[in-house]
Amino acid sequence: MIKKSWQSYFLIITTIIGLCLLPFAIIKRPFKDWLIVYLVSIIGNAAADNYLVSKGYLSYPRKLFSRITSIHLPFDFIQYPLILLYYNQWTLNSKPAGVLFKLFPFLVPQILIETIAAKKTKLISWKNGWSWYHSMISLMIKMLVCRGIIALVRVINKDKVSLS
Repeated sequence: MIKKSWQSYFLIITTIIGLCLLPFAIIKRPFKDWLIVYLVSIIGNAAADNYLVSKGYLSYPRKLFSRITSIHLPFDFIQYPLILLYYNQWTLNSKPAGVLFKLFPFLVPQILIETIAAKKTKLISWKNGWSWYHSMISLMIKMLVCRGIIALVRVINKDKVSLS
């Protein structure tokens, strides 16, 4: 039997919590918008993570599903999309300045947790000059791009019948 570390239990618990919260974030009006946000965040984050891992900037020495892929599946498919859903819901009716300033309550804790994990655990390893500000900038760009996509969908879909 393989002995699990506290880091493995941490990953399992945070994944379960994310799975439990995910339906509450997606099944809201307008459902279609939140489903688009969820799918865009999965695709974008998995692609970015795969690129960064393949180029050697990031690695995940201890992760769930290590035999399946080199990326961090729970983060890419559950935890980050959940954060992005809540961010998009909070900024739903915000002006551009509000969209920008409301990034920080989501980014700062995430960057702090990632920095601690990179320095004190084997959950993530930063390589080739990657640091906390690279993570912050990449997360910020991904969040703003996704927010822009949902804004574009709303403009295109204005005054049309949709699932709400």
